Amino acid sequence: MIEDPAGFIKANTEVAQPPACPEISLWTATEVTPLWEATEAALLRVNLPPPYWAFCWAGGQALTRYVLDNPDMVRGKRVLDFAAGSGASAIAAARNGAAHVQAVEIDAMAATAIGLNAELNAVTIEVICADIVGQENRWDVVVAGDVCYEKPMTEYIFPWLRKLAADGALVLMADPGRAYLPKHGLLEVARKKVATSLELEDRTTREVVIYKIVG
Repeated sequence: MIEDPAGFIKANTEVAQPPACPEISLWTATEVTPLWEATEAALLRVNLPPPYWAFCWAGGQALTRYVLDNPDMVRGKRVLDFAAGSGASAIAAARNGAAHVQAVEIDAMAATAIGLNAELNAVTIEVICADIVGQENRWDVVVAGDVCYEKPMTEYIFPWLRKLAADGALVLMADPGRAYLPKHGLLEVARKKVATSLELEDRTTREVVIYKIVG
């Protein structure tokens, strides 16, 4: 394990702003940082999972932009950023006056990165490093960016997200056209084109759809 996760993140990333939400700063892997060129084998040697937290993916960017542009949606509310990655959407909710913001990740490095990113943006976020799927609803708003990239993941989380919606939460999910997006239980609320990198995606822009999950 990495003995100093925060030090590792700061040494291997740099502060940058996502194109779709430049109001927010994140510790990010870029073309000039060591993590950008690191191979999966090299990461495994230091027992580090793929650093998804080091990039603000298209779905997360679009979702964060949507939260920033709709402050009344989160102001005074209890907000959960599920599978939060870098925590960008949680930061947006906190900036817009959410009463309490939680960001959940199962990756300990991601959890550390979220804490650093919250500090960078001078906001308060409760970071949870655990699998919370199946827990009873205690949130007013739940957001999830780009979570349908694998079939097992989708089949595991989507029934729970629908249950949260049925129990009264506003549940929003951003998807940039992943193969395992469910065919039912989704209501489109917005679309946004987001600039991305060929190193991360197979194109330079992605059209991301923001869906409301229907319980």
